[in-house]
Amino acid sequence: MSEKTGKKVSIGTKPTNRQASPEAGADAWVDNREVGQKEEKMKRLTIDIPESLHRAIKMQCAERGAKIADEVRELLLQKYGNN
Repeated sequence: MSEKTGKKVSIGTKPTNRQASPEAGADAWVDNREVGQKEEKMKRLTIDIPESLHRAIKMQCAERGAKIADEVRELLLQKYGNN
C-alpha cells in the first residue's frame, strides 16, 4: 500500500523474450546452430601481446564492426583447422 494514498500498487510480471517476440527465439536458434554438429564446449585462451599490436587489432576490428575474439578464433582455425 502506498503510505500517502492508501492505494495498492500492482506490479506486473517480468516480461520474457517469448512474450515480446516468439519468432525471435526461433530465428536466433536457426542462425546460431551448426548443421549436423553438436555445439562444442569453449575453452579460454589467454596470451600476452605488445600494446601496439593490441591497439592495431582493436582499431581494425572496430572499423569493421568485428570482435577481436572472433578475428583471433578465425586466424587460429585457418592455421590449425577445425579438428
